[in-house]
Amino acid sequence: MDPAHAEELSEEDARGVARVVQKLRKARRVLAVTGAGVSADSGVPTYRGVGGLYRSDRLTPTGFTIEEVLSGPMFEVRPDVTWTYLKEIERACRGVRPNRGHAVLAEMQDHFDAVWVLTQNVDGLHGAAGSRHVLDVHGDLHEIRCTACPHRDRVVNYDGLGDPPECPRCGAVLRPDVVLFGEMLDPAKIRRLEAEMARGFDVVFSIGTSSLFDYIVAPLRIAQAAGKTTVEINPDETAMSGLVDVKIHARAALTLDRIWEGYMEWWPHT
Repeated sequence: MDPAHAEELSEEDARGVARVVQKLRKARRVLAVTGAGVSADSGVPTYRGVGGLYRSDRLTPTGFTIEEVLSGPMFEVRPDVTWTYLKEIERACRGVRPNRGHAVLAEMQDHFDAVWVLTQNVDGLHGAAGSRHVLDVHGDLHEIRCTACPHRDRVVNYDGLGDPPECPRCGAVLRPDVVLFGEMLDPAKIRRLEAEMARGFDVVFSIGTSSLFDYIVAPLRIAQAAGKTTVEINPDETAMSGLVDVKIHARAALTLDRIWEGYMEWWPHT
């Protein structure tokens, strides 16, 4: 590994990277649980769930919190209000491209039996980077569906959409296929996650997520109970920081790049 590159990590984090590389050499199945931190190096502002582009202690100009305006109940009665803030989020994500962290997770697919990504992000960057097995449990901002008929569409951005936009087939209100606050996760995606967890993973990463939701923490706890390796990559401390096998206090893109450099230095010689 290039010493100049290694200097970008603290000594402790560099040791953590080396430990992860050793574990990956013996791994066959890998799961990455990702949050906003993995997209931060693409220029996407970090946020909590769908609405954390805003401080949670601040009311919006509507007099409601961001969680309220981006909720299922609000969408039911005032879709125009919800769409105002959905459009703001889309603008913040517009034009962003996958970063090195996304790319590493996609490249890993050719070296293991299975690499799955469980993401809370709605920016679609894992798929854009080439990851084939993505469980985007909060949905994708670019997938638009009708609330009344089967009409669906994929859009590049929200330019030209009304306030709120209407279905071209039936005239009902359109919405992005994302999980708003107070709504249920897609049961099909959860079933698939459970099925893959039942098969087991040798290494489970938590990358750039504050680990606030039970379904985000569960894969780490299941892996721990099975004696498998758990890794957290996050500059900040979370509820899982003291429980994982390896904690790396660094940016996702930098850390994943260093891990992959270390793995690839070993891999061609096997």
